[in-house]
Amino acid sequence: MSEPVVLTVRRDYAALPERVFDAWLDPEIAPRFLFATPDGEMIRCEIDARVGGHALIVERRPGGDAGHRLRYEEIDRPRRLVFLFAADPAADGEWTRVTIEIAANGSGSSLTLTHEMDPRWAEYEAQTRKGWTMILESLDRIMESEND
Repeated sequence: MSEPVVLTVRRDYAALPERVFDAWLDPEIAPRFLFATPDGEMIRCEIDARVGGHALIVERRPGGDAGHRLRYEEIDRPRRLVFLFAADPAADGEWTRVTIEIAANGSGSSLTLTHEMDPRWAEYEAQTRKGWTMILESLDRIMESEND
């Protein structure tokens, strides 16, 4: 059996860990960065922010609607968020695990995102890394704009 594909993306923020953490679970803020693309229109964001809770984020894109499902496994504010993740067109049973760790860093915070994927998804590693990098950059812009 092959080892899972584990990719890690890091980013520093000028915002406190609590603000960065809360953005991931806030249905008003999350759709502004989480799975949002420049050409898309966010049409649905439901977040049940509790262990065992689910989230559904759907963006209308030129090629069709893109749905993203999350199932929360661990919520330890403001340090750690762990969720199972599935994106359309993956079937409901095609979950991967995402861990977000946030630590204070001077007057801001450092975020480390780790995505564990089944080896059969290895060919999507670069695309997945690019997607998470874009998401973390978008979150940074939101954190900066709210500091103004």
